[in-house]
Amino acid sequence: MSEVITAAVAALNEKMSGGFDGVAKFVIEDEGAIMIDSNGARAGDEEADVTMSADTETFRAILDGELNPTTAFMTQKLSVDGDMGAAMRLGAVLS
Repeated sequence: MSEVITAAVAALNEKMSGGFDGVAKFVIEDEGAIMIDSNGARAGDEEADVTMSADTETFRAILDGELNPTTAFMTQKLSVDGDMGAAMRLGAVLS
């Protein structure tokens, strides 16, 4: 597993005490995927209600609070496939 994925899982679990209502996948280009569900975040690549994809730089900016997930989506730095409601709920958790 890549260092980027390992660090992202740790950061997401810090931000999301109590997990997430739904199943989301965050694909980081050239690094791997992270699953987010009621148990928190973990490395994995499974079926999800919503899949969000971004490059490493964009993902780090979202995690660091430097880039709002909605802004990333609107500027096409973040792509969303699936349940937009779940994406918005996750975006609220990450903001």
